[in-house]
Amino acid sequence: MSPANKEPLVSITPLLKRLWPAHSSAVVSSSEIALAISHIFTDSLSPVQAGALLTALHFTARDTHADVIAACASAMRAAAAPMDSKTLRDVVRRKGRKEGGYRGGLCDIVGTGGDSHSTFNISTTSSILASPLLLLAKHGNRASTSKSGSADLLASTSPRAPNLQAVTPDTLAKIYEQTNYAFLFAPVFHPGMKHVAAVRKELGWRTIFNLLGPLANPVEDTGAMEARIVGVARRDLGPVFADALKMSGAKKALVICGEEDLDELSCAGKSYCWRLVEKPNPAYRGGVTSDEDADYTTSDDDAPPRTLVQREDFTLAPADFGLPAHPLAQVSPGKEAHENAAILLRILRNEMERDDPILHFVLMNTAALFVVAGVCDANSSSMGEGDDGNVVTETGPGGLRWKEGVRRARWCVESGAALREWERFVEVSNSLA
Repeated sequence: MSPANKEPLVSITPLLKRLWPAHSSAVVSSSEIALAISHIFTDSLSPVQAGALLTALHFTARDTHADVIAACASAMRAAAAPMDSKTLRDVVRRKGRKEGGYRGGLCDIVGTGGDSHSTFNISTTSSILASPLLLLAKHGNRASTSKSGSADLLASTSPRAPNLQAVTPDTLAKIYEQTNYAFLFAPVFHPGMKHVAAVRKELGWRTIFNLLGPLANPVEDTGAMEARIVGVARRDLGPVFADALKMSGAKKALVICGEEDLDELSCAGKSYCWRLVEKPNPAYRGGVTSDEDADYTTSDDDAPPRTLVQREDFTLAPADFGLPAHPLAQVSPGKEAHENAAILLRILRNEMERDDPILHFVLMNTAALFVVAGVCDANSSSMGEGDDGNVVTETGPGGLRWKEGVRRARWCVESGAALREWERFVEVSNSLA
């Protein structure tokens, strides 16, 4: 925005006085905080007041309240670059491959970062592995707390990297016409974030924006998003994020935290899980229940809704996936982006040993996304060449088929299906440049 067209500055001094730690007992609503945050995206808040706002939220811990996170994530999505939601929904409806409880919608797997373990780029790799069976809208950015962020990783792949800048609100539907995978580079979809970049860097500590990223996927409000996994780096944030997702309207999600304060499912031991699942409401009366009407309630505005979203808490371990445990030291290369990109391509090309610790780590997290999306609910499978169709019906924590998820994830690698989706994404993104 040029200086002549720049929004006039807004003063939030009264709010800052009520937010300051000395007045931490003051009643401040999440909507007030979200409104203040929204001024950042239009560059109508001075750097001093933006810094003061982020500092006050941090030191009063209001930035870890579920209602504040949900409201601020909504404000961030509202400020995102606009896209044609109807066209995107139409493409997703045509392209999505329904199976089991999966209805063919967009999915994401993402972490908050900040766990200090420097593990391999698990969620990004898992998103690619899952793309033969799910439509993936992987939201990500460059590194902020590690050597290799998701965007750094993908931009370092060879012999040809995808053009991440070419994936825009205007081209997204075209991309899904040709591949199941798209990487949504945060600076392209959230241009307003540039106005707070310098402030965040100078503050030097993690702010609410480090938590908003996983909830700010720009396709969230298009009606095309179906399922997601969100990793958090602190166990106390698990129920907070689950509640924030529920407040945001999510119906199918899994929030995870490795026991080591890891924002992935841990390959070393126990992981804590908070699952959102949609279930029939016993109090519901009347109405149609076809897939097309699945998101509607009765015509009576005061009637109970057809379904309710409930939270289920449980723990997972590698054994639940039929895999051995591996110390984090074996999956924490702490490498530069180009080195991690080489590992990614080895996985996609099926060049790793079947018992490689990093491969197991990725298979676990990919399997979890399949389970949460619902494809593992199917009692048969016809994924393609190499699939014997022998579904693993054994259930584990949460009554879910984690080992079936691993079977499907291995097929995506060993059949070459994940590599083909990746190559199509690389091709189409470069063709749109």
